[in-house]
Amino acid sequence: MNGVLQGDERPTCVEQAATGALRIYGIGAAVVVLFLGSLQLVALLHDFSGPFPSIWNDFAGTPKSMAVPWGGLALALVGVNMTTRIRALSIAVAIDVVGAVVRLESGRPFSVGNGAVIVLAGLAVYTVWRRDVGGVRAVCLGALLILATKAGDAWLQITTIVRPYVFDEYAQLADHALGNPSWVVGSALEALGPPAFAVLHWVYIQLPVAAIVIAVYQLRGVASGRAWPSHYLVRTFLLIGIVGPVFYILFPVVGPMFAFGPAGEGFQIDNLWPSVVPFDASPTPIPFDAQTPRNCMPSLHTAWALSLFIHSRRGPWWLRAGGTTWLVCTLAATLGFGYHYGVDLVAGVVLCLTLESILRDPERGWDRARIRLVGYGSAVMIALLLSYRYLALPFADYPELFGPAILALMGTVVAMFYATFFATPGTAFATWGGQSAPSPTRPAPSR
Repeated sequence: MNGVLQGDERPTCVEQAATGALRIYGIGAAVVVLFLGSLQLVALLHDFSGPFPSIWNDFAGTPKSMAVPWGGLALALVGVNMTTRIRALSIAVAIDVVGAVVRLESGRPFSVGNGAVIVLAGLAVYTVWRRDVGGVRAVCLGALLILATKAGDAWLQITTIVRPYVFDEYAQLADHALGNPSWVVGSALEALGPPAFAVLHWVYIQLPVAAIVIAVYQLRGVASGRAWPSHYLVRTFLLIGIVGPVFYILFPVVGPMFAFGPAGEGFQIDNLWPSVVPFDASPTPIPFDAQTPRNCMPSLHTAWALSLFIHSRRGPWWLRAGGTTWLVCTLAATLGFGYHYGVDLVAGVVLCLTLESILRDPERGWDRARIRLVGYGSAVMIALLLSYRYLALPFADYPELFGPAILALMGTVVAMFYATFFATPGTAFATWGGQSAPSPTRPAPSR
């Protein structure tokens, strides 16, 4: 009798757990909608297109990105079974093929992505109806990837409203300590010509696709019953995207090609990038237009590319090679295209490692090594921003002193991160980083 009762109670417990999980996802979805709604309200007040029109275009208009919608769908499909994947992909491809034909016949530019977004929305309804918690979780991740880009676009516009003046003169002056790498790499890229530019540009804009490849690899098998990993790339990507843009308001910078090149369209200081390195001993905030985002400090592309590199380290050779390629090419592109100063990249590295340290290996808890690393990384980030703003002239006057100091600060964060999470257990370096020797009963850390 007792066994029968227990058997009858198990489905009820499972159903209750599923209901609780779905309720949490529902609350999360409501929070996201409210946040997007607040951004849309700001957009209406300041007369620019907000996230909702962009979302509508993904469904029924021309998607802003062709890769992001399909990346979101690919991420969502890891949480459903193979039959559902095949059906979803077939429908999405069919919708995009029909849409592409209609666009071409009407003379509009080629684009795809509507099918992926429509099917993603359908998957959301289907997984909720089936009370498939794993499926709902995957769909939420895919949707968040797409919606984060919409929020990001709106936030970039907000930076131009909140910060009409930019700190590029300070960043460029501080960059003398690193040898003005944007000017160096920009000149080299000009000498290499269009093929090198095309390759780097493709890698740069396809960063979300690379992230999806790694994320799908990390989440492989969850639909067939494999447990979700305690940490994976999407979590780091989203946290960087949430925290990083706050610094755009604190330290507004538009980048060398805008502040010192013809892309500034009349607001630039002079047309100097990448041929002539300026030196202004009296830096001041400069007014800039209302269209160019203040999105350079820190370099989030550097932070995201570094997170790709980190999360690919435990994968097969092709994944490691891809992570390395994307990191190297992204660094070259951010500098060579004039999008960033070298000091932006240093700040991006510190930001990535600090945020990754918050999320990585959650089974370890908040031990002394993690607290030390997060605290130190945060302190270094603050010190870098303050020094770029208030010590820019000494940086430029004494590059042989401050250049190594900047790199040493970044290097210590890198070394602490490696010791805390990647050093071989049992070594002195790993012990200092808080890692204990693995035991048969201890669960393997998330990678």
